[in-house]
Amino acid sequence: MHYEFIVTSAEVGQRIDVFLSSKTGITRSQIQKAIDRGDISVNGRIIENRYRVRQSDVILIDIKEKKDGVLIPQNLPIEILFKDEYVIVVNKPAGIVVYPAAGHEDGTLMNAIAYHCGKLVAPGAPLRPGVVHRLDKDTSGVMVIALNDISYYNLTEQFRKRTINRKYIALVYGIINEDKGEINKKIGRSESDRKKMSTYVKRGKEALTQWRVIRRLPCATIIEAKLGTGRTHQIRVHFASIGHPVLGDKIYGKKCEIRIRTGKRIILPRQMLHAEMLGFIHPVSNEYLEFSSPLPDDMAEKVKELEAE
Repeated sequence: MHYEFIVTSAEVGQRIDVFLSSKTGITRSQIQKAIDRGDISVNGRIIENRYRVRQSDVILIDIKEKKDGVLIPQNLPIEILFKDEYVIVVNKPAGIVVYPAAGHEDGTLMNAIAYHCGKLVAPGAPLRPGVVHRLDKDTSGVMVIALNDISYYNLTEQFRKRTINRKYIALVYGIINEDKGEINKKIGRSESDRKKMSTYVKRGKEALTQWRVIRRLPCATIIEAKLGTGRTHQIRVHFASIGHPVLGDKIYGKKCEIRIRTGKRIILPRQMLHAEMLGFIHPVSNEYLEFSSPLPDDMAEKVKELEAE
């Protein structure tokens, strides 16, 4: 898809997404995504969505055709903790989806992996090749992706046998009095909302979360959680079920804003959950590898704010 426009005096001052949408019939959201991808330039320069057009601006749109079911490599920055010809371990930031799906056709972690690694494995479905586990969009931390077939099946088996070591750090609502414990409640699809998981189900799968308190804050607790199983949204669902939902979780608990005793409102824009550590046996060398990621800045900042109460 290729267009070229020159801005006239009557069109000066319009936001570029409004201007181009009226010219092409493409929705503003699609225009904004194209700008973010660098598919739109003004006078040869990449611009931002808030740009307002000026007289005689030369605007070029060059959107490459997408093929359904094909993972498009994109040059997106990712933090690589380890990489060889068999696996890649990355530190996933919060706010990025792992692989393309409805509503997130590109700009995902796997689009970046495809660019940085080139050829990927066959198994794992076309848009998520090599994905043996995932983190929610708003969960940060360590992930491993297989880069060949041997690694994919080997890591899948390690996850199935629960020999993978995983440790999470979470900031949960309220004060947990016990120093450690475990939550052993089955998890299944919610009967009232099929988009959610729940412990209040007639049928569910075994789910075990072991935890210990790292630190207590005036109105919250920092905990370390280790997974005995790997159910969808497991930590979020389990802690919500005991009255201590993960702060910032918009689905389970909805504690996205806290007013502390000083009167200050603390806004929590995403769930305060971080995959701090991942350990596994290398699928070819049989060496045990362990990787960790420090608490991201946004979580560390919220801890400081809550400490100040």
